[in-house]
Amino acid sequence: MAYLRVHTMIDDRKAAILRAVVTEYIQTAQPVGSAHAARASEMNVSPATVRHEMATLEHEGYLRQPHTSAGRVPTDKGYRLFVDQLAPPGTLDRSQRQHVRDFFALAHGELEDMLDATSKLLSRLTDYAAVVVGPAHEAATVRSAQLVSLGPRHALLVVVLSNGSVEKRRLELAEDVDEDRLADASRHLAAHLQGHSLAAAGPMVGLTGNLSTDALVGAALVALSRQGGVDEIEHVFVGGASRMASAFDAVETVRSVLGILEQQYVVVTLLRDVLDRGLSVSIGSEHGVASLAECAVVVAPYGVEGEDLGTVGVLGPTRMNYPQALAAVAMVSRRLGRHLSEG
Repeated sequence: MAYLRVHTMIDDRKAAILRAVVTEYIQTAQPVGSAHAARASEMNVSPATVRHEMATLEHEGYLRQPHTSAGRVPTDKGYRLFVDQLAPPGTLDRSQRQHVRDFFALAHGELEDMLDATSKLLSRLTDYAAVVVGPAHEAATVRSAQLVSLGPRHALLVVVLSNGSVEKRRLELAEDVDEDRLADASRHLAAHLQGHSLAAAGPMVGLTGNLSTDALVGAALVALSRQGGVDEIEHVFVGGASRMASAFDAVETVRSVLGILEQQYVVVTLLRDVLDRGLSVSIGSEHGVASLAECAVVVAPYGVEGEDLGTVGVLGPTRMNYPQALAAVAMVSRRLGRHLSEG
C-alpha cells in the first residue's frame, strides 16, 4: 500500500505557494491560478514567478493541471506535504467546543446508543461522514456484576464491562429465590469475574458450597454465555452519511463511498490500518482501496486508562479541511475516552 509521506522540505517560497493553493482549493473546489496564489501566499513576487514555481511544483508531483489554461489543484502528494508540514494548527470555535462538552456531560444510557450519537456529533462538527468503531467485547474485562430481583423466580443479571458497555441477561429460575440469596450470588459473581474477560467467565467462578446459591450462579453464567455474551466483532456507527452528497462532486464517487460505509469489516480494517501505520490522516491512493481514491480519512483512537478501545474518524473528499477535521476528531476522541473512564 503506497504511503506518500514527504521527508524533504521544499523551499519557503514553494511551500508558501503550495499552502496557498491547497487552502484555496479546499474552500472553493476550483483550480487555483497564479495571480490568486501570488496574493494568498503573501510572497512579494510577481505572478510570472509564481507561475514558474507552480510549474515546478507540478513537475515534482505536488500539483496538477486539470486541463490546459486552467489553474492547478493539489495531488495526493501535495495534500500529504500540506498535512505533515504546512498546515496551520486546527481549532474548534468556542461554540463547537462547548457543544462537545455539553454532549458528553449529558450522555448516558447504553454504550451503543452513545457511540451512535457520537458519530452524529462528529459529523455535525466537520460536515463529513463520521465513523465510530465500538470496542470489541473480547478485549473488555468485567468491572461489576449484579443480580437484581424481577420477582420470586425471575432475576436480571447486569454486567458492566471496562469498555463502558453493559450486558443484561434475564434469568428464569427453577425455584423461588429471596433477596439474601441474590445478594450472596451477586457478591460471589463480582468477586470472581471482576478483572477478567467474559470469555474466561465460566472457569473463573467456583462453588460457594451452598446448593441454592451455586444454582443461581450457574444459571447466571449459562445465560451470559448462551445469549452471546462474547462478541468479537466491533460495532461500527456511521453518522452523517447523507453529507456525502454535498462533499463530493461526482455522483459515482458518492455511491462508491456509501457502499464502503455499509461494509463494516472494510471500514474497521481501513481505520485500523491507518493507525497501524502511525498515521492520523490517510489520503487518496494511500488507502489502497480504489473506490476511495478521491477520499481522505482522519482518525484517532479512544481508550480508557491507556488502553485503546476503539476508533473515531471522519471520511470526506481529499480536499477536506484537514486542520479542522484533525481538531474535531482529536477533541471527540479525548472526550469519549474520558467519558468511558468516568462511566
